[in-house]
Amino acid sequence: MPIESKIEPQMTLLIIEDSPTLVVAYQEYLREEDCQVTYVDTGTDALAHIQKKVPDTILLDLGLPDMNGMEILKYTNEQQLHCLVVVVTAQGSIDIAVEAMRYKAFDFIEKPFDGQRLLVTLRNALRHQRLERALEKYQEKFLERKQYYGFIGASSPMQVVYQIIENAASSKATVFITGESGTGKEVCAEAIHKRSPRANKPFVAINCAAIPKELMESEIFGHVRGAFTGAVNERQGAAFQANGGTLFLDEIGEMDLDLQSKLLRFVQTGIVQKVGGSKPEKVDVRFICATNHDPLVDVQEGRFREDLYYRLHVIPISLPPLRERENDILLIAREFLTKYTEEENKPFTGFAPEIEAILLHYDWPGNVRQLQNVIRNIVVLNDGEQVTQDMLPAPLNKELHKNRLSSIMAISQTSEQSNSIVSFPSNAETATNHFKTIRPLSQVEKEAIVQAIEFCDGNIPKAAALLDVSPSTLYRKRQSWEKKA
Repeated sequence: MPIESKIEPQMTLLIIEDSPTLVVAYQEYLREEDCQVTYVDTGTDALAHIQKKVPDTILLDLGLPDMNGMEILKYTNEQQLHCLVVVVTAQGSIDIAVEAMRYKAFDFIEKPFDGQRLLVTLRNALRHQRLERALEKYQEKFLERKQYYGFIGASSPMQVVYQIIENAASSKATVFITGESGTGKEVCAEAIHKRSPRANKPFVAINCAAIPKELMESEIFGHVRGAFTGAVNERQGAAFQANGGTLFLDEIGEMDLDLQSKLLRFVQTGIVQKVGGSKPEKVDVRFICATNHDPLVDVQEGRFREDLYYRLHVIPISLPPLRERENDILLIAREFLTKYTEEENKPFTGFAPEIEAILLHYDWPGNVRQLQNVIRNIVVLNDGEQVTQDMLPAPLNKELHKNRLSSIMAISQTSEQSNSIVSFPSNAETATNHFKTIRPLSQVEKEAIVQAIEFCDGNIPKAAALLDVSPSTLYRKRQSWEKKA
């Protein structure tokens, strides 16, 4: 029967030892340690305890009365249990040590041993587990973020973006955002501003591609009355309007080269002079800029000043395209469906399964903006409780997607029925033969994953979405297969 020692809710240590003398010694060694310690004297009791609750660390004697302790180490390794095992044995041979390490023992101690050596080893194991636990809690908390200052998305790529924003927001350093059209560059800039100490000051955005070149200088720096034809009144430019806050220059690569030199001087000095004016004025502005081009290509081709690029490119943020954001597609689509259903007073409650499959498989060249427009089009022009295939606008309703729909749904539906452990028979005869023989579960699982990845042209996040598992699961399984090969 287990003997309970000092009980603390933090870390747990299971000691598997059949010698009463050593148990007393362990109690003395661990008297001051801040952890919960449980002792068992047989392998059977140890397995029962582990199956009920996995301890953080195990101190394992190999010479147990009812089994070889190595079987317990094998069990923890095969089940991939989140615990560290320190092996203790009087049978100190190289073969046994190698075998213990092969089954991922944390350390190997020979009897008789020094008490301090044992204590240091156990402390190291418990410290390692504390760090692992702290990291897991941090990751769990971080991965709970499905929305963040205007962003919708819980995928790993977006979690990286959120963390960069968190780290960069408190600084005055310039942020350079890149990403395809429709990925949310202005949303990102606003998130940085709202998360920063400047949140209660102005956020001023200028689209450098939408304003005529001859008016851009006035738009940024302002002008005095009579500075040019039509300047009937003095005007404060965006630099003055954003004083104390944030100035966001979107599509900065479209800015005229002459104006880029004036912007460089402004970024370096913080001094602004209005068009037609003679009085330099100091302003306090945090710069954020964005482009959907590769800025280094623009520099190499002479469209963007190299000195301005390096002045602005302090903290880069690269926004991932929607097609690389795992299950965020459905998360965003459902959010937009709810929003526009309320706005338009429509009865929609969700998407038909085949529509979700199409949304996941489509590449979304226009990214979130395109998805937003598609959902709004559906809601405005249609009625019903579910979004169905006949409601899809172009290009999602093209024959390409209709022809591939049956294949997509075959993967999705079989995945749901088998909890993602499936196979994909190519025709009716194969399907019939498929169920005549029961095969190992691991083999069926591997075939399902391999075929899903092939179907998605090697895109693991898409394959994971169709199989309803995390992409990290597929990466991990592929790595384990490669090691066994």
